[in-house]
Amino acid sequence: MQIKCCAACGKSFPIRTQKTGQSYCSQPDCQKVRRRRWQQEKRKSDPDYAENQARAQQAWSKRNSDYWKNYRTAHPDYVEQNRKMQHARNARSSVDKRGVIAKMDVSNEPFRLVTGLYELTPIAAVGIAKMDVWTVELRVVARAQSVKSAIAKR
Repeated sequence: MQIKCCAACGKSFPIRTQKTGQSYCSQPDCQKVRRRRWQQEKRKSDPDYAENQARAQQAWSKRNSDYWKNYRTAHPDYVEQNRKMQHARNARSSVDKRGVIAKMDVSNEPFRLVTGLYELTPIAAVGIAKMDVWTVELRVVARAQSVKSAIAKR
């Protein structure tokens, strides 16, 4: 019987002969870790799966729209702990001490981008951002010029 180290808990466990490449022991918590890691990898590698998961999450959120409100009401200790952790995260922000928090696809200033050629340069993140936010500097390389058509007279 072969023994292997669990990828989740680090404890030794006997490998089942029926399952080649086994990396996790049979403990329920380790199996949860295994399933969660599989799901994360599947979402990265399979766009259809990721889209289906997103739709399912949206449908659940729609059916349970008051879930977080009820949860926070029932768990005041969670609310307080989250508030403390957010204050700590804001304090660690070395770029902006005001604790700017950005949500997905949010712009604070009305800004009209003129047609032209721009260079995007990544810069250090400001505050706390969700999802796949890029903080960039826009630098004008060339502006489009309006071309007035000249009518030739003969």
